[in-house]
Amino acid sequence: MHTSLVAALDIGGTKIAGALVDGSGTLLLRAQRPTPAREDGDTVMRAVEVVLAELSVSPLWAGVTAVGIGSAGPVDASAGTVSPVNVPGWRGFPLVARVSRAVGGLPVELVGDGVAVTAAEHWQGAARGYDNALCMVVSTGVGGGLVLNGSLHTGPTGNAGHIGHISVDLDGDPCPCGSRGCVERIASGPNIARRALEGGWVPGPDGDTSAAAVAAAARAGHPVALASFGRAAQALAAGIAATATLVEIDIAVIGGGVAGAGEVLFSPLRRALRDYAALSFVQRIEVAPALTGTDAGLVGAAAAALLAGHGGRAPLVSGRS
Repeated sequence: MHTSLVAALDIGGTKIAGALVDGSGTLLLRAQRPTPAREDGDTVMRAVEVVLAELSVSPLWAGVTAVGIGSAGPVDASAGTVSPVNVPGWRGFPLVARVSRAVGGLPVELVGDGVAVTAAEHWQGAARGYDNALCMVVSTGVGGGLVLNGSLHTGPTGNAGHIGHISVDLDGDPCPCGSRGCVERIASGPNIARRALEGGWVPGPDGDTSAAAVAAAARAGHPVALASFGRAAQALAAGIAATATLVEIDIAVIGGGVAGAGEVLFSPLRRALRDYAALSFVQRIEVAPALTGTDAGLVGAAAAALLAGHGGRAPLVSGRS
């Protein structure tokens, strides 16, 4: 795999990022455009095509063997379509076919953005060397993916491991997904901030009402801010414990903007996990912050393409190092 070269796309509601990535996970060339998320589907696709065009003018492009895409979801990898919640112009959009056409028929591999981050963390990050892992992105939403028996487990549609929409509060608030009491409805950044504001937390003179501002207040000891992060940690712990009970993971890796709160999040999360992960075979779950940072989506999209080129059978890493 170290001699392979693939193109990677990381598509979200804010930006469309692209890179040429070699088989060791090194990003050799980058391109990026803002996502015209409020425009029609063809306009969004033209932004994708511009990113691919910028990559294709490089002499390196001649060595590209496939394209990997990590997209905001839901995705349907079996159909090659995407319906990102934050890109309303794409509903059942045939992204794989359109990208394949733009790159002259090269193979295209599509996964959800949470699965892409999981691939990156298993290859290059905190889940490296673990055969069974849950990797999560806790940000504007909550996504995730699974590694089982040493291999990326995408599921038939590419959405397996989407922990954000496990219900952890049966009588909880309605979630935009249509369910109720989902992890995302409690633990995402906007919901942490919403709960703090409803509880009486008042932002500083700059008016910043983000989860990062709530985290700063929590570090300063503000009881409402601490309670909001504690509730988010409890929801994450319940979701992690449920996942571990079902598929026996060894580690839960957490990235995304909310994870940047550090111990404001991780300390109550580890405490809550002791309450929820009660059975003997789930008591030893490790919890760790993600390591691959803002490049995770690109690295993971490349990993998915590289794995597909190997028949999807060989794990990126096998056994603990």
